[in-house]
Amino acid sequence: MSASSRGLTSVRMQVEFASEHGVSVASLLPGSGIEPEWLTRNDVQIEAEQELAVVANLCAELGDSAELGLAMGQRYHLSSYGVWGFALLSSGTFREAVALGQRYLDLTFAFNRVTLEEQGGQAALIIDDGDLPEGVRDYLLARDASAIMMIQQELFASRMPLSRLQLRLPARATAPFEAVFGLVPEFDQPLNRIGFAAGVLDRPLPQANPVTARLCEQQCQQLLAQRRRRVGMAARVREQLLARPGRFPTMEQLADEIGVTSRTLRRRLLAEDTSYRELLDEVRRLLAEQWLLGGGLRQEEISARLGFSEVSNFIHAFKRWTGKTPARYRREKAMNNEQLTGNSE
Repeated sequence: MSASSRGLTSVRMQVEFASEHGVSVASLLPGSGIEPEWLTRNDVQIEAEQELAVVANLCAELGDSAELGLAMGQRYHLSSYGVWGFALLSSGTFREAVALGQRYLDLTFAFNRVTLEEQGGQAALIIDDGDLPEGVRDYLLARDASAIMMIQQELFASRMPLSRLQLRLPARATAPFEAVFGLVPEFDQPLNRIGFAAGVLDRPLPQANPVTARLCEQQCQQLLAQRRRRVGMAARVREQLLARPGRFPTMEQLADEIGVTSRTLRRRLLAEDTSYRELLDEVRRLLAEQWLLGGGLRQEEISARLGFSEVSNFIHAFKRWTGKTPARYRREKAMNNEQLTGNSE
């Protein structure tokens, strides 16, 4: 399940869907921590578990129905996902769109992980529903699979012909699935696979635009970083590091300032799946990117401000973080901004 927060768009859509089936808002929100008035706002972020609580209430009212999930999934248009949808739409090929979609899947409303496999002349999207709880699994599997088909259809402006559809769902009437996927599914399978000819992956997309794609991906990166803001002890450490650029304390010094032993700090950060070194790198990278783009500082000045003893050490670290040297990063960002300005004129 996604570790980042998400907007209320998906909850709002499912509330409307449930209302059409006679289920009130009051029946869907208990246990979610979502207030009814939030549904009219666009500035509220929730956790995936909160949406899952809404889904559980919906399934309790209407049943854990794959058929309902199929219908719901057809409502998730590319525009529903904001910048993530526009990034896919402007990708050069279907392969590029799939790769980008996977990189920023946490910006969507999916509850299943999606991976791509290729073998011979065939390719398949694998939908992993192993983490879904009973009582919502059929609905969410069908919803996310149906949403994938809607995304594909809008990318190509036509439905992609599938070669095979395998689902872990128990056998049932096939007509609703044929309407969405265009072929008869195989039920009771060990994996959920949407199979198609591998050649489709390299088909160009009709609305491909490399400049727009780059800009949208940058926005995806920023948005994902915002949604994954650190919490708990990691947040405290990160805030302390950001408050003193160029004068970063050792872990022992910081632990003393926070009022714990270095051993306790190390253990608590490990429990949050991070470390002092990882947080220090995260802060250094954030500051380096900001100063490279907006500060007018030379590499030597940035290196010193970040506490590196040699410029070469800074360049090596920055390349490890981003895959690019500081000079190349600054140059490419400047070119992107010039292209954006040129397109807007």
